[in-house]
Amino acid sequence: MKRNKPKYRQIIDAAVIAIAENGYHNAQISKIAKQAGVADGTIYLYFKNKEDILISLFQEKMGNFVEKIEEKIAGKETAAEKLLMMVETHFTMLSEDRHLAIVTQLELRQSNKDLRHKINEVLKGYLSLVERILIDGKENGEFSPSLDIRLARQMVFGTMDETVTTWVMNDQKYDIAALASPVHQLLLKGCGA
Repeated sequence: MKRNKPKYRQIIDAAVIAIAENGYHNAQISKIAKQAGVADGTIYLYFKNKEDILISLFQEKMGNFVEKIEEKIAGKETAAEKLLMMVETHFTMLSEDRHLAIVTQLELRQSNKDLRHKINEVLKGYLSLVERILIDGKENGEFSPSLDIRLARQMVFGTMDETVTTWVMNDQKYDIAALASPVHQLLLKGCGA
């Protein structure tokens, strides 16, 4: 399978940098190829076009996010602890990869309807992880019994997302990981904890 080949990952990682530095529309295949240290034609052995690279990049990175968060919450007892691990991991992973933060927060927000639909499909795995934590909290009595899970899921994801977007828009001048605890406290209050 192509995804397990080293060049696939090399191209994905190069695309993150090329798109972050040039913007999605100005990151031509040739720029991505140059960043990856491969010939332009090599890209087409792995991807149909630039849109396919962007979607694949998001699938890979979002899959990695979910995996890391699953690892972090595995040993946690309470929904509150799991929620904190999720916020911390989300902020830390993006603070450690500034190019990825730019791509996820700015470049993935394309006006192309088809592209948006594909990105939303990829997000479903992450959102279901948020939902599981919220359901756990509601079922074990940590969160309000009247908590609207879908609304709370939007609130949790939206809060994390907007916090990272603001950080990116401010040229990543402050420590976003340090905001995990205060954001977590706000989210707990919103869940009726």
